[in-house]
Amino acid sequence: MSAEKNKNDYVVIFDTTLRDAEQSPGASLNLHEKLEVAQQLARLGVDIIEAGFPISSQVQFDAVERICAEVQGPVIAGLARTIAKDIESAAKALKGAKRWRIHTFTSSSPEHMKHMLRMTPQEVLVRAVEAVQLAKSLTDDVEFSAQDVARSDQAFVQELVAAVIEAGATTINIPDTVGYAIPAEYGRMIADLCQKVPGAEKVIFSTHCHNDLGLATANSLAGVINGARQIECTINGLGERAGNASLEEVVMAIRTRKDLFKVDTRINTTEIYRTSRLVSRLMGIPVQPNKAIVGANAFAHESGIHVDGLLKNRSTYEIMTPESVGVTQSMMVLGRHSGRHGFKARCEELGFELAEADLNVAYERFLDIADKKKEIFDEDIIALLADEIVDVPKMYVLDYMQCSAGTKTLPSATVRILKGDEVLQEAAWGDGPVDAAYNAISKATGLEPELKNYSIRAVTGSSEALGEAILQIGYEGKTFVGRGVSTDIIEASAKAYISALNNMMMRVNAKQNGKK
Repeated sequence: MSAEKNKNDYVVIFDTTLRDAEQSPGASLNLHEKLEVAQQLARLGVDIIEAGFPISSQVQFDAVERICAEVQGPVIAGLARTIAKDIESAAKALKGAKRWRIHTFTSSSPEHMKHMLRMTPQEVLVRAVEAVQLAKSLTDDVEFSAQDVARSDQAFVQELVAAVIEAGATTINIPDTVGYAIPAEYGRMIADLCQKVPGAEKVIFSTHCHNDLGLATANSLAGVINGARQIECTINGLGERAGNASLEEVVMAIRTRKDLFKVDTRINTTEIYRTSRLVSRLMGIPVQPNKAIVGANAFAHESGIHVDGLLKNRSTYEIMTPESVGVTQSMMVLGRHSGRHGFKARCEELGFELAEADLNVAYERFLDIADKKKEIFDEDIIALLADEIVDVPKMYVLDYMQCSAGTKTLPSATVRILKGDEVLQEAAWGDGPVDAAYNAISKATGLEPELKNYSIRAVTGSSEALGEAILQIGYEGKTFVGRGVSTDIIEASAKAYISALNNMMMRVNAKQNGKK
């Protein structure tokens, strides 16, 4: 597809959740989780998945290689500095994909060139051209980025872009790496590049905006208005510091305001909410309630005036429908008497295609919850499936737990944990029932990682709501996420801790087996 045709057609969505968003503190994913996110991104319909930075570690290389082998549909991209070994490593990791792209980058601002690269502008330009030429010898699809464009001399940026276009780059990315630009300024930079750089008509210009001033989405859309036809973004706007442009925001802005943008994307928007929740769960980073498009309050209304208008016509206060982004409005209630077939059918309606073994596990858990709750809603089922159906080896399984707590009582907990055929049982005290449970689990397993973060929320309303616990533990400089769901928040917390320990031990075992 030519760049010229694309400029009159649609905006390419380049998702960098698996690369840039994973650089968020505590957001690291294991190989199974990366594959799960990549498969969901393919269902979402993103054009390009930036799967990782292959040269940075063997784990990154392996993840990119596996994604290339197992994920169909999107172009798979790998990041590389303007260094020959980076580019060659990226090509080696990517070669199994049906369609793949090498994304090579340098910096263009005085601050970066002087203090980080320690190179002159001319040296940067020469290195960039050589890198693009090498990448072009390995694949036809080459993207070039110059970090920190907003603080760069624009004459130099234009010279650099012209040189890499001549060297063979097919996509030119314009990153506002430190979130410095404002929309009018960023839009003008894109417009000037489109109009002034020789060969600009042969390439696609891309945005990559960070949210340090809260303007990442606005800057990305300003870029589109001024000629950019690729947006680099992440699910839930995750990323370093304040994050990146949010995929759900840029996509729904373009879709809702077609009258202004005159273009569209290929995103299946009904998969947005599910993708958001998956990434939130696996990375252990909750979505803020008032987050645009995917927050819990995004389609909630309380004001009397608003509710009155909605009852008369939803368009009075909603510019898009909840269903358009995959937020179900179903009030279908399931219970113990719904039966296995009813449960399976509802799972399929929610987008979960379960293997028979997984269905059996999920249904047994569903029955346990049905004994405790009068009504089970879609959100409960989504949380249940996310908690139970995970592709992580379970070294430890919580078999039994009893906690004691109250006023003028020292909280205590007894746990029984299964480790294969081995039964581990311990009791412990703590500052509260959750602390006591964690102390007992640590005694039983012999593992004492650092608890870095812990949160709990109600999945649905009412006193019978499922509680969802998410925590992060630290071990040997790495962070591992755990998640647990139960109508009992103490049990949910214990399950989250066990989940994190299983993630941690999978990493430890892989390292001991030489997969560093």
